[in-house]
Amino acid sequence: MSRTQPAFYSPIHILLHWVIAALILFQLIFGESMGDLEHALRDGGVPDASTAFLGNAHIWVGIAVLALTVVRLLVRLAFGVPSPLPTSRIQELAAKAVHGLLYLGLLLAPITGLLAWYGGIHTAEEIHEVFKPFFIVLTALHVLGALYHHVALKDGTMMRMISSRN
Repeated sequence: MSRTQPAFYSPIHILLHWVIAALILFQLIFGESMGDLEHALRDGGVPDASTAFLGNAHIWVGIAVLALTVVRLLVRLAFGVPSPLPTSRIQELAAKAVHGLLYLGLLLAPITGLLAWYGGIHTAEEIHEVFKPFFIVLTALHVLGALYHHVALKDGTMMRMISSRN
């Protein structure tokens, strides 16, 4: 059964993209609260209200990122995504690499965080801590690539993730 690729991203693709992006931004800004929560609990103390709230929010936001990423991948498989706009081979490979690594991180960061917190697996904690610089670098590359397409190439790439009607 052959399926034609859509001409643009669906509203659900766009919504999932921006919700996950906002959740990752939250994690990057407030994720250090987990260390504060862990230290308070490990030392037998009681964390203050903001530390407890932000630490628990980090866990629940991570679970939401994992769930929404799975949904996003299922939507992608079920309905497809638009073909990349014509570009150089190197730009196409760079975009595929950045997107692939972002998806990998969106799955592995929450999984390693959960294994570290609930399973007490120290190696998972060490791996999980690498994801902050990982997401900062990949997000910067992703945004710079989108801006390059929008400002320099003016090829409509960025607009495809802003509106489903180009």
